[in-house]
Amino acid sequence: MLKPRALRPGDRLSVIAPASPFERDLFEQGLAELRDLSFEPVYEPSVFHKREYVAGDPATRAEAFMRAWRDDSVAGVVAARGGYGSVQLLPYLDAESICCRPKVFVGYSDLTAMLNYLTGRCGMVAFHGPMVVGSLASGVKGYDRLSLLHLLMDSEPLGELSLDGLECVRSGEASGVLLGGNLTQLVASLGTPFAFAPPKGFVLFLDEVGERPYRLDRMLTQLIQSGIIDFASGIIVGEFLECDEPGGHPTAYGTVADVLRDFRGPIILGLPSGHTRGPGITLPFGVKVHITSGTHSRISINESAVV
Repeated sequence: MLKPRALRPGDRLSVIAPASPFERDLFEQGLAELRDLSFEPVYEPSVFHKREYVAGDPATRAEAFMRAWRDDSVAGVVAARGGYGSVQLLPYLDAESICCRPKVFVGYSDLTAMLNYLTGRCGMVAFHGPMVVGSLASGVKGYDRLSLLHLLMDSEPLGELSLDGLECVRSGEASGVLLGGNLTQLVASLGTPFAFAPPKGFVLFLDEVGERPYRLDRMLTQLIQSGIIDFASGIIVGEFLECDEPGGHPTAYGTVADVLRDFRGPIILGLPSGHTRGPGITLPFGVKVHITSGTHSRISINESAVV
């Protein structure tokens, strides 16, 4: 996997809007947080475009991304927010140009479409981490500073994540390249030229929000029937916020455990990354991890994400 250069204090980070439009006040708060982290955020006027439920037409959004990526004065790209629309950019992206300039890219949720493009089509490490509107705008309550800064600025592996409350569905150990993201986006990619197509032995991370148990069942079943689950050596599930059935039963975690009951590798529930109740941990997609599921479940990032 291609790895981006480690960020340094003062680096310019381009903020783009591949998905939905946003509130200007929250955008400014997120920019202030990036400055507090010692970076210089920059953006084009088109970042404020609106077209119904997306931030402008797809070609304009894609061109803004490609200009940022080709700009040698820009060290990385951070998404403004998720929502919907990132998948519309994919036909307009230039994989060859992207591969020639490995850079940091950070986003989650709807940005899974672009994370998957970078890791799969371009063979490049990408980061499932905080966006400007939401996580960064909320300050340290919205994201985990330690994991973000270490992964983006330190060429040493992050090592074992310090986590409490992880739940074990199936015990065991597994190692492999970490890939995945938002469950809805991964399933929506199947059957397209940009389908999620991980290598055998990978570790799958799944994040979701606001999807009722029967929908989780449907999407997980599709991953099983597509053969993707067979390629996984282990599975890590996020917090799955607001995914329990109203009234409390069935639950999201209960549904995951039931649908994946025949999976032979370790399954861990409750990793706070993406949609979380508290500070979200940044994850490096495309690097090797090791997971141990049991009485004391552990997740270790065993490879550096930047050079």
